[in-house]
Amino acid sequence: MPYELLLGLRYIRSGRSSRFVSFISALATVGIALGVAALIIVLSVMNGFQKEVRDRMLGVLSHLEVISLPERNVDWSAVGQTLSS
Repeated sequence: MPYELLLGLRYIRSGRSSRFVSFISALATVGIALGVAALIIVLSVMNGFQKEVRDRMLGVLSHLEVISLPERNVDWSAVGQTLSS
């Protein structure tokens, strides 16, 4: 059994003489667990929000924009085949 777990169980399951220490230890454990859970939830929400913003931005602004000069007549189907291969 890991040392940290043994030490934690020792303080949580202490006898009647130190009931207050047991209560404080349990309260601290619950507080840490709630804090870690809140951090995990916030990070998950922020990652989802970042993905959604990136997808919406790329829907409006693309990575690549192809333009032609006015004096040239370009065969766009050939350009599309070249880019797709």
